[in-house]
Amino acid sequence: MTRVDQWNEVLSRIHVAEDGAARARGSVALVAVSKTFDADAIRPVITAGQRVFGENRVQESQGKWPELKAETPDITLHLIGPLQSNKAADAVALFDVIETIDREKIARAVAAEIARQGKPVRIYVQVNTGLEPQKAGIAPEETAAFVTMCRDTLNLPVEGLMCIPPADENPGPHFALLAKLAAENGVEKLSMGMSGDFDVAIAFGATSVRVGSAIFGLREAAVHPA
Repeated sequence: MTRVDQWNEVLSRIHVAEDGAARARGSVALVAVSKTFDADAIRPVITAGQRVFGENRVQESQGKWPELKAETPDITLHLIGPLQSNKAADAVALFDVIETIDREKIARAVAAEIARQGKPVRIYVQVNTGLEPQKAGIAPEETAAFVTMCRDTLNLPVEGLMCIPPADENPGPHFALLAKLAAENGVEKLSMGMSGDFDVAIAFGATSVRVGSAIFGLREAAVHPA
């Protein structure tokens, strides 16, 4: 199967999951995770109609996405990997959505760059639902205070929450927890679900799913395929 075939298959699975959850078709956005793949590997999927993409690293993205976005201006690019404060300016300049805000230092740096550049960037807060020490994200019990700080103190437009459940656990309870936190904090969007579990995430209310390997294939040294 070509990558376009695989992309079409993922879209079909999303539609089946939407139907199964009694949700309207098109209510779940597909974020095609193109990390580690070059522009030539991504272009066929763009030509087929995909417009929302996710990348893990700012520097890698700078090597391919300015050209791709110039070719197809209506692309929306999500940063779904950890962000360092010294990359905040570059991230705000290139990305339309940053899904991994999880520390006050990062939040302040991004807020300052949004104000300086005058560019609207949509913000998600990453929650470490499994409290994994090696994984980014705020603790679930800190979500309310952190979202309030981002919105009220920094004027950041927090529109969503994002999580990556532990690889060796049932993802359902983690998706349910993220949905509960979003409802409690007036957050509309839920970025959850990857290649192996996006069907489950849709059942729990995901508004976007991050799918990479099911479209582009496996990457070397991929610990948790998207």
